Parts: sequence; C-alpha cells; structure tokens
Amino acid sequence: MIKTYFYNHSEKKMCHDMDLATKDEWLRSPEDLLWIDLYDVGNDELQYIGKIFDFHPLAIEDCLHVSPRAKVDQYEGYYFFVFHALRYNEESDNEITTLELNVFLGPNYIVTIHKSPMNTIGRIAKQCHRSMAWMNRGPDYLLYTIVDGITDEYFPIMDRISVRIDELEDEIFEHQMEEITEEFLALKRTIILIRRVILPQKRIFANVNGRMSFDISEENMPFYTDLTDHLERLADSTETFRDLVNGALDTYYTIINAKTTETMRVLTIISTIFLPLTFITGLFGMNTFSWLGVEAEPIMFVIAFIVMTVVPLGMLRVFKKRKWL
Repeated sequence: MIKTYFYNHSEKKMCHDMDLATKDEWLRSPEDLLWIDLYDVGNDELQYIGKIFDFHPLAIEDCLHVSPRAKVDQYEGYYFFVFHALRYNEESDNEITTLELNVFLGPNYIVTIHKSPMNTIGRIAKQCHRSMAWMNRGPDYLLYTIVDGITDEYFPIMDRISVRIDELEDEIFEHQMEEITEEFLALKRTIILIRRVILPQKRIFANVNGRMSFDISEENMPFYTDLTDHLERLADSTETFRDLVNGALDTYYTIINAKTTETMRVLTIISTIFLPLTFITGLFGMNTFSWLGVEAEPIMFVIAFIVMTVVPLGMLRVFKKRKWL
C-alpha cells in the first residue's frame, strides 16, 4: 500500500494520492513537501520508489531486511534513517517486540517504509487528511513529529515496567522461587531490548560540537532538543530499571540463601539432638543388662527414658545459651 500526502505551500492546501510519475513537477518549489508512506510493500514497490527518487541500492536493501539497530546514513541529496517502535504485550511469551521504520529524508520530501501498521504513522496520516499543521514547517519537522510520536509510545511501557518492578519487590517474600526467577529474567530481557532500541536512536539526535548528524532548520532545532531530552530520560530510566532489577534479584537470592541456611541449621540441630538418643536406644536395646535379671527391666526402662529426656533438654539449653536457637 502506497499513500501520498502533498502540501502545496503557495496555495496553502493539502493534496492526496499523487501520481508519483510526475513527482518532479510537484517538487519544483523547495517550500512544498511530499510525504510518501509505504506499508507492507515488496521488492517491486521498493525498487519502483527507489528508481523514482534515485535512492542508493544499499538503502533499498536495508529496507528489505530487518536492521537490529537505529542508524542514519548520508547519501547525495538525502538521508536514510532506521528507527524502531516498540510493542508491549505482558501476556505474550515475547513481552516486547520491535517495529522497524525506514525513512528517506530529502530537501522537500519524506518517504516512510514499514512492514507492520504503526500507530504514530496512522495518527499523523489521519491528521494530514484534515489539516496541514504537520507539513507546513518542512520535512525535518515532519520527521520530528514521527519520531516524537514513536518516542512517546515508550513512556507507558516504561511506566508499566516500573510498576512491575515495585510489584516484584513485594512478591519476592511470598512466591515460589521458580515463578520469581522467571519474572526476573523476563524483566531483564525486556529492559535490555528497550535499551538496545533507545541508545542508538539517542545517538542519532546527539548534538556533537554544536551540530546534528543531519541538517535541521534553525526554527525546528528546539523540537529536536526536546526530543533528545526525552530520549535521555528514557535511557536513564533503563539504567535505573536495570539496577533496580539487579538489586532486587540480589536481595531475592540473599533471602533464598538465608532461608536455606535457616533450614540447614534447624535440620542440623534436630540431627544433633537425635544422635545421642539413637545411641541410648541402641545401648539399652542390646540386652547388655540381662545379668541384672528380669526384674531390672522396668527399672532400666525408666532410667533410659530419664536419660533420653534429660539429654535433649540439656542440649536445647546449651543451644539457647549460645544463641543457636
């Protein structure tokens, strides 16, 4: 599916479903803006777009394959970007998945390519049908609007992860080890993936020596500064969440070790108490006192019972005095 949105600056109006074969006529004015959105297209459509705009074959090849990280490449007359949106489903085996968005940014055009539907693209496209608010400030502003929309979708995910970490910190005292361990591992995988998505995108918009990695008009620079601040906050949150999960996991293992040590201590005390009792019952059960006669058996039973009572009580008293209990 290929959709086109054209902003005519001289007439102050929006047009849709343009004939791309005559795109040079539409892009004569540098103040006009053409946005082409390609959704779930194949190699033929990409080659068609690439031929119209004379895109580099390597950039078209990147659009056909999944790129693991965000990036920006500069070509003659345009820039090629790779961004990633996130989809979060806590009930799924793969809690979080990435949606790739490829963007070609030219002097007065933008081409967006994505295989899966994206909420941000759909929302902006719907707005472009009604008004020109996002296309009358240049292609760099439209790019900012798209990336900012993707970035805003990260925050509810981060909020939910924060809540899950708080819940997990309470659950480590209640649930079984297997359940908690699986939850910890799932959270760590989710945080690592989010961090792997955010950090490269943050580097794209990093201001190095007063310059960005691509051309931005002066009036739109504050918007990108705000976008960079959002990405910085998200990156800091991933660092904080990673430390919180690792700290909670260390606390959990400490609790497990403490419980194991307590269990072993109790079992050791029980074994220590029963050790002399076993010896006594074995000694009195060997008929070694038969020379005293049959009449002595009740007396020997009482003696054995008294010894078996006094010895454990004495051992318990010693354990308590030494604070082993």
